[in-house]
Amino acid sequence: MKIGDVQLESPFVLAPLAGVSDSPFRQLAREQGAAAVYTEMVSSDGLIRGNKMTMDYIAFEPHERPIGVQLFGSDPAVMADATRVLSELPPEQRPDLIDINMGCPVRKVVTRNAGAALLQDVPLIERIVSAMAAASDLPVTAKIRLGWDGQSRNVVDVARALEGAGAKAVAIHARTRAEKFEGHAHWDMIAAAKQAVGIPVIGNGDVRTPADAVRMLEQTGCDGVMLGRAAFGDPWVFKRILALAERGEELAPPTAEERLQAGVRHLGMLVKTAGESVAAKEMRKHVAWYIKGLPHSHKVREQVNRTRSAAEMVELLNLYLSELAAHGLDRFAPEPSPPTGGGGASG
Repeated sequence: MKIGDVQLESPFVLAPLAGVSDSPFRQLAREQGAAAVYTEMVSSDGLIRGNKMTMDYIAFEPHERPIGVQLFGSDPAVMADATRVLSELPPEQRPDLIDINMGCPVRKVVTRNAGAALLQDVPLIERIVSAMAAASDLPVTAKIRLGWDGQSRNVVDVARALEGAGAKAVAIHARTRAEKFEGHAHWDMIAAAKQAVGIPVIGNGDVRTPADAVRMLEQTGCDGVMLGRAAFGDPWVFKRILALAERGEELAPPTAEERLQAGVRHLGMLVKTAGESVAAKEMRKHVAWYIKGLPHSHKVREQVNRTRSAAEMVELLNLYLSELAAHGLDRFAPEPSPPTGGGGASG
């Protein structure tokens, strides 16, 4: 799949995930075969003001490429200025793609006329994309939903508007804003959008297993598949998808040892990027996903939530792994069940 002049190695990419897709998470996903990754959504206003937290959000390591920065906002001029800021960064800090969040259903975002609220104003979408495309030679893309609600599923019109305004790809979460993350994703609407535009269409929604990812490609004709919650605590899902798609091979899920070691490594990277206190707090949800489905994980999760330092958390995880090994369960690793709620995808 090619987005503008950015060539992706495979059709399978990691979604931008609010509160989840920090640099360590993205690095682990890339190592396991994600063809591209995205930052958490960042404020266009914060970016043009040079807000430190916003600038931290867009920082990445070289081996994360290709990487997209996802912006949210609703003012075409501000979005264009934010695009210029990204484009004028030093080459090593410049992203490969600039994505627009048009799918976030969260109230604090939509009340600012951003995220999924933009789906109610197609002319505004066109002005935003046109302004951003004119401000940079970086490919501009968008992540959208099917529409605001069941009575306004305008995904085909929005996809056409995006293409006409200069967007180089569109990712579609196959639910409306009203549906949020509930119910079944409507893959048929991804297929309808794919038939209506010539730019790459990336499908998203209800992709929980490698078989789901392959089936989405086959059923919708989309160019790529974007994974969100399926990758929580399981970056290896990309490796399994590639094995199935390319060789028809079904790989075993990661072992308990692999999952816990990845959790410890993830924590170590997070300490380097965010500092000890932030890492210890932010890592709690990631650990819960890494150990999900393992024996006695609920007790370990409770203990993890009481830790106050990275060192304490590492000691706890190593002890847990030793206990699993002592009981002959160190190679036990059922397929993690898909997470629900919490740590939301950005749209």
